[in-house]
Amino acid sequence: MQGPNYATKELLARLVSFDTTSHKSNIPIVRFIEDYLAQHGVASQLVPTADGQKASIYATIGPKGVGGVALSAHTDVVPVTGQSWDSDPFTLRENEGKLYGRGTTDMKGFLACVLAAVPEFTRRRLTAPIHLAFSYDEEIGCIGVRPMIGELGRSLPRPRMVIVGEPTSMAVVDAHKGPARWQVTVSGRAAHSSMAPLGVNAIHWAGRIMAELGRIEQELKDTARDDRFDPPFATLQITEISGGTASNIVPVTCRFGFEVRSVPGLDVGGIERRLNDFIAAECLPAMQSVAPEAGVVVRQSNYVPPFAAAPNSEVVALALKLVGQNETHAVSYATEAGLFQDAGAPSVVCGPGHIAQAHTANEWIAESELDRCMEFMRRLADWAEG
Repeated sequence: MQGPNYATKELLARLVSFDTTSHKSNIPIVRFIEDYLAQHGVASQLVPTADGQKASIYATIGPKGVGGVALSAHTDVVPVTGQSWDSDPFTLRENEGKLYGRGTTDMKGFLACVLAAVPEFTRRRLTAPIHLAFSYDEEIGCIGVRPMIGELGRSLPRPRMVIVGEPTSMAVVDAHKGPARWQVTVSGRAAHSSMAPLGVNAIHWAGRIMAELGRIEQELKDTARDDRFDPPFATLQITEISGGTASNIVPVTCRFGFEVRSVPGLDVGGIERRLNDFIAAECLPAMQSVAPEAGVVVRQSNYVPPFAAAPNSEVVALALKLVGQNETHAVSYATEAGLFQDAGAPSVVCGPGHIAQAHTANEWIAESELDRCMEFMRRLADWAEG
C-alpha cells in the first residue's frame, strides 16, 4: 500500500462525485461502499433513519468476538452554495500534487484511504479485527453516528478503540473542544408602538438575556481555560437572531441562538442553569407584571461533547506508533471522538489533510497526505495481524 496510488485516487474521485451535502440523502454513496466491500468479501450492516433516506454503514474485517480498532469517518459534506469554485466541486480535479473537490479533506480523503486498504486488510491474517464505521450528518451536529453508537455491543460489535480520521495532517489529536447550542424564544405582548407600555417588547428582553450571556462569555475566558487550545478558553457567541414584524408594533417574539465551544471538564449544564436563574429573577417578573402570558424558553438544540483521551490511552499510544510521532495535539474543532469515548470506546483523532482547507471553496488535499495515510493503514494492518 504505497502512496496515493491509482486505486486510492479513483476511489476518492468516486466518493467526491456523490453530492452528500447534509440536506440530501447519502444512500447512493452508502450503496457504493456496500457494493465495494461486498466485492472484497466484506459483509456490512446499515443503521438507517426511520424514513430510509440516510444510513450509517458498519463492517468488520477479521475475527469475531475479539476487541479491535474502528476506523471512523462521516460521509456528508458541507454545502458549496455561495462559494466560488474554479471547477465542478463534485468532480475531482488534480493539479500540481493537489486534489480538488468538495470533501477531499473533510473527510472523503480518509474514507478513500480506508477503502483502498480493504484489499490489504482482507489478505492479512488479522488477530484483531478492523471495523469500518461510516456515519452521516456529522456536519450538522454529529447526528448519524449516535444511532450507530447505540447499536455497539448489540447488533454491531463494539470496538476496543476508535480512530477518527478527521483532518489533522496525520498528527495525533487527543483532545478537542465540543459545541453546545441553544435556541432561546422570548414571547411578549404586541401593542401599538405609540402605547409601548401596554406591550412587552420581546427584542428588549432578548437583549437583556444576551447581555447576561456576554457576562458569562467574559467569565469563561478566565475560568474555563486550557492552554492546549487556540483560543485557550471556552468561547460563547450569539449565532443568529430574528424578531419583530413592523416598526410601529411592539415586538411580540424574538428568537436567537447561541453556542458554547466547551473545553473538556466544563459544566455546560451549569451555563444553562445560570441563564434560566437570571431569566427567572431579572426578566420574567417585570415581563409578566404587564403580560402574564409572556415567557422565555431556553432549549438545547445540539451537544457534541468535548474530547479528552484518558492518560496512558492505548489508542493514543497506537496512533503515535503508527505515525511515528511522540507528541499529541489539541484542536478547537469537534469530531465524533467524544461520542465514541463517552460510549466506552476509547478514541483518538488522526487523518489526512489540513483543517484550513476544510469547508472552503476549492477544497483540496495534498497527494502526499494520502501517501502518509496509506502508510498508516499498512502499519495498522501489521499491528492487527499481530
